[in-house]
Amino acid sequence: MKSPKPRLRFATCSFAVMTLFLAFQPGRAAERTLPYLNPALPVAERARDLLGRMTLDEKIGQMAQADLLALQSPADVQTYGLGSVLSGGDSKPPVNSPQGWLKTVDGLQSRALKTRLKIPLLYGFDAVHGANDVIGAVIFPHNIGLGATHNPALVLQAEHVTAEEMAGAGIRWAFAPCVAVAQDERWGRTYESLGQSPDWVAEMATMAVKGFQGYTLSTNADSVLACAKHFLGDGGTQGGVDQGDTVCSETTLRKLYLPPYRAAVNAGVGSIMVSFSSWNGRKMSGNKYLLTDVLKGELGFKGFLVSDWAAIDQLSPDYKADVETAVNAGLDMIMIPYGPGHADNYVEFIQDLKRLVDERKVSLARIDDAVSRILRIKFRMGLFERPYANDPASMAAIGSPEHRQVARECVRASLVLLKNARQALPLSKKIKRLAVVGRGANDLAMQCGGWTISWQGSGQLTFGTTILQAIRQTVSPRTRITYSPDGADLGRPDAVVVVVGETPYAEFRGDRTNLDLAPQDVALVERARASGAPVVTILLSGRPLVL
Repeated sequence: MKSPKPRLRFATCSFAVMTLFLAFQPGRAAERTLPYLNPALPVAERARDLLGRMTLDEKIGQMAQADLLALQSPADVQTYGLGSVLSGGDSKPPVNSPQGWLKTVDGLQSRALKTRLKIPLLYGFDAVHGANDVIGAVIFPHNIGLGATHNPALVLQAEHVTAEEMAGAGIRWAFAPCVAVAQDERWGRTYESLGQSPDWVAEMATMAVKGFQGYTLSTNADSVLACAKHFLGDGGTQGGVDQGDTVCSETTLRKLYLPPYRAAVNAGVGSIMVSFSSWNGRKMSGNKYLLTDVLKGELGFKGFLVSDWAAIDQLSPDYKADVETAVNAGLDMIMIPYGPGHADNYVEFIQDLKRLVDERKVSLARIDDAVSRILRIKFRMGLFERPYANDPASMAAIGSPEHRQVARECVRASLVLLKNARQALPLSKKIKRLAVVGRGANDLAMQCGGWTISWQGSGQLTFGTTILQAIRQTVSPRTRITYSPDGADLGRPDAVVVVVGETPYAEFRGDRTNLDLAPQDVALVERARASGAPVVTILLSGRPLVL
């Protein structure tokens, strides 16, 4: 006969497991039934419930956006309850591929979901012309080219492709579209503008927002949060100086620069980025009248406002005072590119804002308004139900032939023929001798411009076909092609294709004092003309240049 002791031990053990099981089940059930975790409830009710459960530290954490490379550790997402992380111009994951991005974003998201209330993280980057940070994604023409298509439906398609490719790589927030109304082509961001007509930019902005978000921001896998930028008047600074001062009356400000934002708000844009620039000497990051009274009040914007890259630091020499001014002006989330070890970092922001609330210099009501706006967007996006953006269909679509076909259509529609007086075009595919001149003919970086993999668009980091390669693939096998970067030794061609333009640039590095074609490019065209053959000049630039 077997001893009863093992049965007794087994029974005791089973009872202990049962006790533990029963003890933990009510907690899990209660967690599942928390109102903010119930997707059947209205977004406003869920946000209100979650806000009521949050501590001040948790609220302030949601208002902080840190750069990926500034994070002291991925654990800081959990430690400080960060609401967002971004990748700035040259801030990339260790492996720049769709899978590499997804792994990085999901890794940070797992940290966010370990916080007490499991509030998911929102990750974003600048989608200036496609998912342009991701190697392998489709690169579209810049906005200046999309504007030249005069085809709003094509812009809708382009931004929908961009949204799908971003989502495939795990990125759910696009810092786009730029709805600046450029008034001075010397500005280094002219190519980010859809045009100089406020009504035209407004029409295109509507379609761009719908391309990113869908006809409404939703839980769909290909719905990505759009961000209209940069509010307000960034395209009208004196002398075209980036981050400069737009000097004009309020009547002019409203007439020229406000219509695209009204259109974006009406289209349901979920976020808006505030400009570095000033209006009549006052920085936009501290302009409560325009941010709160006009944008949130008059226009009825219900999303959240995010600052630009360390933009609030320009308000004064005192960072704590900058935080006070910016948050009270209406900024809901602060973009902070610096980490511990650098002044004005995300830890300092969190500490300063908490002190400001304790000192009653920033009201709890202002904090609650900012956080509510952020939470409502996260609920609308379905981040609480689907925090990990791993969608196989979207991943597979990155760089697909179908997506590249849309980009091809955009390129074709964006091309502008300035002059063809002697009918030099079209060139015959059977031409016998063709000279191709200029470094731009065999330079993908010049073709794509800034914000292509890297911030300044330098290097041959993306996939594509250069103009020279395309010509070689198109003409007859019997055509003799001579390529000369400097225009020397052209021989006796039947025609010359000259490719000139600007070295890639982004933002203030592209500011210019004149719009003249570079002297070396002028010399290149003159050498081509001296050959006596018909000359076809292709200009690769982010703005009109004097030819």
